[in-house]
Amino acid sequence: MKIRSITYFCDPGYPLKENVLREAGDFLARAKAAYKAEGYEVQTVRVATVPFPKLLGGQVHDLPAFAQKLSRLSREVGVAYVSLGPALPDSPLSYQVIPEAIAASEDIFFSGVMADETSVHMPQVRACAEVIVRCAPIDPNGFANLRFAALAHVRAGAPFFPAAHHDSSEPAFAIAVEAADLAVKAFEGQSALGAGRSALIHEIQKHGRVLAGVAQRDLAAVRFNGIDFSLAPFPDDAHSLGRAVENMGVPKIGLHGSLAAAAILTEAIERADFPHIGFNGFMQPVLEDSILAKRAAEGTLTIKDALLYSAVCGTGLDTVPLPGDTTADEIAPLLLDLCALALRLDKPLTARLMPVPGKKAGDATNFDFGFFANSKVMRLESGKLTGALAGDEVVLLSPRKR
Repeated sequence: MKIRSITYFCDPGYPLKENVLREAGDFLARAKAAYKAEGYEVQTVRVATVPFPKLLGGQVHDLPAFAQKLSRLSREVGVAYVSLGPALPDSPLSYQVIPEAIAASEDIFFSGVMADETSVHMPQVRACAEVIVRCAPIDPNGFANLRFAALAHVRAGAPFFPAAHHDSSEPAFAIAVEAADLAVKAFEGQSALGAGRSALIHEIQKHGRVLAGVAQRDLAAVRFNGIDFSLAPFPDDAHSLGRAVENMGVPKIGLHGSLAAAAILTEAIERADFPHIGFNGFMQPVLEDSILAKRAAEGTLTIKDALLYSAVCGTGLDTVPLPGDTTADEIAPLLLDLCALALRLDKPLTARLMPVPGKKAGDATNFDFGFFANSKVMRLESGKLTGALAGDEVVLLSPRKR
């Protein structure tokens, strides 16, 4: 198991207060050293801010220049990535400026709110779909969409990018782990679900105690939000959540039985005793997981399957390669489905979708990125919404009654 990121949450002000970012860099350097001393590899240190429409005081047209400056300064202070948080429904223009800001900067992440804790914002569902389509041609492989996610019912404080954002003037930090290998090992050669689940819970609690202990002992000057123990993968089979599902007894992830496996893994994280923050569940980034990428290329794992597993998993749809000619009208219905799941099930979900310019369903991807496993472009079975679902309403959608 590794630490995927230590994420520092702050309000860097506008104009940018460079001292705030330098304080973030200093703290993250201390935190990285503290966790390294306990034997953990820390892959990245990151900063997440308050949502940029609030940060910029409504001057969202300044976002590209602000992101460009922040990109330069973050590298100077040793911060790998920065999330400027989500575009907000009360600032429609904030969605429109994101593609330009992505094009103008490096390693700066963004998101957009589609649904809050009570309602689906139909215009913002379409706005997020339009951001995805406009970002696709920024890079020949559609890679720019790695830095944007559409959010449904996602609260502040979650450390995984691109969803991470802050809601306070006081700094805080949180830990995101890369822990799919714990699930792989817990069920390897295991014939009993109960024994495998117990082994996984034990490992999560063991690491959780150490991670929280370091935060409380060595890093207490900054508020600790908690740990997101979502079972994030790395693109090799030993760190594949797809392999964990197949170790549990599903011949290939995507076949029936996969949803049950996803539910059992997610519930194990919920059972474990550690300070929870964020998603804390089964994570299914198609291009970041070697087995998921393989099953998607075979056609065994489809977008509908991934959406189905979102009902019981942690994060939603992630790094999904789509045909390059996919339209916003075709993406919006998928995002709407995700919003409906998030609100009815009272859980956070995100969508990070990646149309690949010039490619159609079934074509091989050719990303050159150490955290990706190549796959094939996935088919999106969708069409333009009409009638009542094509309106501009804010739709109240309550959780199901128990």
